Amino acid sequence: MDKQLLQRRRLLTYVGLGVLGIGSAAIAAQFGANNAPTISKTNPVLPVNKPETIPSSLEVAQSNGQKLPEFQGISQWLNSSPLSVQDLKGNVVLIQIWTFGCINCQRTLPYITKWHEQYAAKGLKVIGVHTPEFAFERDANNVRNAMQKYGINYPVALDNEFKTWRAYSNEYWPHLYLADRQGNLRYDHIGEGAYSQTEQTIQKLLGTA
Repeated sequence: MDKQLLQRRRLLTYVGLGVLGIGSAAIAAQFGANNAPTISKTNPVLPVNKPETIPSSLEVAQSNGQKLPEFQGISQWLNSSPLSVQDLKGNVVLIQIWTFGCINCQRTLPYITKWHEQYAAKGLKVIGVHTPEFAFERDANNVRNAMQKYGINYPVALDNEFKTWRAYSNEYWPHLYLADRQGNLRYDHIGEGAYSQTEQTIQKLLGTA
């Protein structure tokens, strides 16, 4: 991990409001081109709404014709041989950037694993991009143990150098992205919540809605 100091740190907090799709406690870090994020989890959790400054990427991606970025700098693939974006063509792709020590990430995993089990046979490909916050999260054996604990059977890419994180211009744990069968980014969601909306989008992209 880069040793330069983080220029700025931010904390996003979401409260669970059911159908409103507002989660609780998403953590954000903004960094320079050569900075890996470090985030404090000791800050008090204050209920705030999702900032309006974060646009709907469903609209942004569609208007910009944005493609699913390539995986970069992956040190190891778990539950899979190495994958590329080209390997995923023809599938609806769900990518979640997460780290196993993040409580907000942990709360999303039952939904991610359920979607994998329910929709894999219909063309959904789930990929977990594990980008660590702390040193102990960089250990592949610790990641494997977490995957076993949470029943993660889909591929997980170890992004220890934050290169895929940067390729996605990401700033948050957890962050979920959905791409259609042509590899176009169609939707994303930051933090917890919006589970019904996310599943409906999966169904729409699969053509099962």
